[in-house]
Amino acid sequence: MLVSNKWKYPLLLLFGIGVSNLGAWIYLIALNLIVLDMTGSVFAVSFLYIMMPIATVITNFWAGSFIDRLNKRNLMIYIDLLRASLVCMLPFMDSIIFIYILVFIINIGSSIFEPTAMVYMTELIPKKDRQRFNALRNFINSSGFILGPSIAGVLLFIGSPEMAILANGLALLISAFVIRLLPSIKLQDEAVFAEKVNLKVVIKDWKTVLSFSKMNMNIALIYCFFSGITVFMTALDSLEAAFATQVLLLSESDYGFLVSIAGLGIIVGSLINTLFADRLKINLMIGLGAIFTPAGYLIFGYSENFIWASIGFFTLTFALSFANTGFYTFYQNSVPTNIMGRFSSVFGILEAFLIIIFTLTIGVLAEQFGIRIIYILGSFLFLLLGLVVNLFAMKRSIRDKYQQEVS
Repeated sequence: MLVSNKWKYPLLLLFGIGVSNLGAWIYLIALNLIVLDMTGSVFAVSFLYIMMPIATVITNFWAGSFIDRLNKRNLMIYIDLLRASLVCMLPFMDSIIFIYILVFIINIGSSIFEPTAMVYMTELIPKKDRQRFNALRNFINSSGFILGPSIAGVLLFIGSPEMAILANGLALLISAFVIRLLPSIKLQDEAVFAEKVNLKVVIKDWKTVLSFSKMNMNIALIYCFFSGITVFMTALDSLEAAFATQVLLLSESDYGFLVSIAGLGIIVGSLINTLFADRLKINLMIGLGAIFTPAGYLIFGYSENFIWASIGFFTLTFALSFANTGFYTFYQNSVPTNIMGRFSSVFGILEAFLIIIFTLTIGVLAEQFGIRIIYILGSFLFLLLGLVVNLFAMKRSIRDKYQQEVS
């Protein structure tokens, strides 16, 4: 009974995250098919993926200032309801321009929701339980990674892409209802809460984040390093389907199975993280995860058949589950919750810019020089970043800070 009471709200939060994540996968696949059917253009579909970082760049200049001054639970509910209503409008749009506008607004909502949810999780979950919670969160997300496309396939088989889109709207409504059951956590700094957000306040907030970063350079560097990992992964993932089908000559069903193996790697890694959360050191999880994730990409890049491609996929997602759990736990333990929204928003702009630049660059280079050579070159550069992250995480001063944070 003690365990159930202790984990009542965390499990509710995980359920809400899981339902929303599952719906997002269904939505993504169905939206791709709708846009492809309307335009017949692969570029039109690719543009959907660039819209998210563009929305992040535009939103994050001011979003953090609102996140840190509003009730996090209520903000998440309102964003879920807004996204649900917009998603349900998509199937009835017959203009690609209007679809892009709705998708862009939905992406803006997602750009605000994610850092808000991170702050709320940090406030809700006690420090000693965060590592296990983050492992469970990885497990839930990876389950959606596998189940989402499968459910989307069933919905597309018995219905249509429009039905799958509406299913995501329902998932967002369920998520909003679940979040409504969670406790409302008041902002501790009432002076900040009372401030009205304007340009002067936004500029002051940026100065606050930069001042905190200068005083805590280790935290800022680790965040930037991990953002670099996200950038490399996004850029390389943009070549993944083309590499599998055009270079390895895998069928679409083989590629689908390969993606399932990647999901299995995250699930296995997350389960290990959950079971041994009390024994795994955060710096080792980040450091080793940062090395073996790009190693998995290299294995995939050099693979000549399905077996080696599967080994590469499993390796990179298995290692990523440790890196993610370690990083999120360190971040939650290191950045004060009263500036966390602003902190992630400010650094999120840099990450979004780099994602746009790297993804476009690697796509152009792959067209010019071939997919495999660019994929391998990108993986080697990724591995160099991983080695830097590992060396930094293993520094004695950093290691002592990790131990202090989790003690």
